[in-house]
Amino acid sequence: MKNLQFKSLNTTTFNKALLNPSSIALVGASGNIKKNTARPLRFMQKHGFKGDIYPVNPGSPQVMGLDAYPSVKSLPDHVEHAFIMIDSASVLEAVEQCAEKGIPVATIYSDGFAESGEEGVIKQQRLLERAKQLGVRLLGPNSIGAANVDSGAIMSVNAVFEMEHLIPGDISFISQSGSMMGSLMSRAMSRGYGFSKTISVGNESDVSVGELLDALVDDESTKVILLFLETLRDIEKLNYALARARAVGKPVIAYKLGRSKQGDALSQSHTGAIAGNNAAVDAYFHAQGVMRVDCLETLFEIAPLVSRYASLRPLAYLNRPVRVAVITTTGGGAATVVDNLGLSGMEAVVPPTEFIAHMAQRGVTIRQTPVIDLTLAATSEQYQTLLHELLQADWCDVVLSVVGSSAQFHPQLAIKPILDTFAQGKADAKPLVTFLAPDAPESLQLLQEANIAAFRTPESCADALAAFFKPMISRDQTEYKPIELPESFPRTGNLTELESTALFADLGISHAQNAVVQVNDLRHEIAYPIVLKVLSRDILHKTDVGGVQVGIQSDEELAEAVKQMAALVAQNVPQAKIDGFLIQAMEGRLIELMLGYRHDPLVGPTIVLSAGGITAELNPDFAIRMAPVSLAEANAMIEEVHYTKLIRGYRNLPFGDSKGLAEAIVRFSQLALVQAEISEAEINPLFIQQDRVVAVDGVVRLTESSAN
Repeated sequence: MKNLQFKSLNTTTFNKALLNPSSIALVGASGNIKKNTARPLRFMQKHGFKGDIYPVNPGSPQVMGLDAYPSVKSLPDHVEHAFIMIDSASVLEAVEQCAEKGIPVATIYSDGFAESGEEGVIKQQRLLERAKQLGVRLLGPNSIGAANVDSGAIMSVNAVFEMEHLIPGDISFISQSGSMMGSLMSRAMSRGYGFSKTISVGNESDVSVGELLDALVDDESTKVILLFLETLRDIEKLNYALARARAVGKPVIAYKLGRSKQGDALSQSHTGAIAGNNAAVDAYFHAQGVMRVDCLETLFEIAPLVSRYASLRPLAYLNRPVRVAVITTTGGGAATVVDNLGLSGMEAVVPPTEFIAHMAQRGVTIRQTPVIDLTLAATSEQYQTLLHELLQADWCDVVLSVVGSSAQFHPQLAIKPILDTFAQGKADAKPLVTFLAPDAPESLQLLQEANIAAFRTPESCADALAAFFKPMISRDQTEYKPIELPESFPRTGNLTELESTALFADLGISHAQNAVVQVNDLRHEIAYPIVLKVLSRDILHKTDVGGVQVGIQSDEELAEAVKQMAALVAQNVPQAKIDGFLIQAMEGRLIELMLGYRHDPLVGPTIVLSAGGITAELNPDFAIRMAPVSLAEANAMIEEVHYTKLIRGYRNLPFGDSKGLAEAIVRFSQLALVQAEISEAEINPLFIQQDRVVAVDGVVRLTESSAN
């Protein structure tokens, strides 16, 4: 086999071959139009691809009017991209021939690989290892294909490309589901949304979502990038690509499955993915500036909003709800959106008295209500005047126009003022979006053609605004030094509570005064009353096995408590190795919280603040971030946890040490820097006092692979 010139494929060559090839081999192309393998050639002929197409079919001299080749190795030398549509048993040989012919990128439609079970996993691994050895980059296998709508290079079997006319545009779409790629495109194109590139990643054996996203960052035709995700793979490449997208101001919007346990299980069964915590994924997207949407339709409906107003996304927390000025010609329709805005933490804001008086002088009568209702009460000119004034007002962050039946039958009344406002350049200072209450496809089309964000449901409208206004936080740029565990600590398994709180103390988090006693040696210097706990690496949840007793008042009570606890623990967990008994000074508190740390299998180190004690697992009141965090992020977490209002002046209750709490969050998050990787850690409870924050229990679990 000849020496391969593309073994160290440069970015420009890779991106062109992947996204914009001028010569394509269709391996396994069929002339039988009933077969999926006939579709790519038919699609490219239908949609005007001007490049070279080379069908490979050993059984046919011609395929759909083009000369066919018996094998990949019989192709000309200048092919850039091979789309492989043959039985999985023959794929490896085809890839080897791609290498021999100098074809740098191959998309593999063939299934029967990792998605099919253990044997398929082995087959895919062998294919990948050989492709890497030869220098061929693989998209897939089990990929429904990729398409360049601009050029008509449709290397895909997706039936969505059966449509008569594709709409070129500036949206590019990466999907881990081939069928959903077609479904979303069909929905979007029926509304007039145009696409530039669409890519189904399949099993993502080689070319990952991150690499594809990185290529689209460099693609001049792509202005907005959509992601349909079932899992996250190759997180380092994804981090790099998202950072580049953010740096150049190219918006990324994601819809990810796995928000429920069942959804997570379904996405795993489909892709063989590793399960991750949905809240951790949220934190990851937030940290990376990705707008995650909850409604499927929002994934494309949000595109005009983010492409037009990308520079207006908030860079920091507002410390107040997003203020939405709602103008409507349908009171009920507006109420449905306002209801959804409230569920997303936004506020339909009441116009101030001064603004009402100002509008009266302009001949527009409005009331001091959360919805400015002009139903049957204003002309088209007055509607436009009000829009212009709202867009200049300093008491709202976004203007939402909710249009009623006029959108369906009289677009000149409420749709034309919106179009004219944009045409006159009056809608640049703040976002102006629309929701059409009736089924009004013609009006939606008019708005879409003008690149105006128009929503078909109140849910997707609120979803889009919530995603847009989630702040693009700046990650902590502090250069932290790695943290070493003390030599006496183990390098795998669980730390004892004594070791855990010592580690937290090294990070700067105070803990309750403690000492270790044994059954036959109860000497200590801690003042009564005290708390008694069993000390064992094998017992993380001490309360469950009778390993905690509070309020011990004397040496005599301590002796009896140790005796009883030793017997109870031995009965409940006879296999546990007991290192002694921990006694602690009893601490008071205003409230108790939980600080949790987890190395999520998908996104990496995360930190959680929530209500503490035994209710922590039952209470959904929490805040989560990627670790480590900055002080600003820590303060934002405190604000997000409603329970902390009890130490922030709620109903004249005494203030707690919020400053100390924020510092403790920052310090705890630095567990991410510990050299021996920590899989989980927890302070529960963390007592918040008026002038102090103190840990009264702690757990640390080291990753098994962290052992030297």
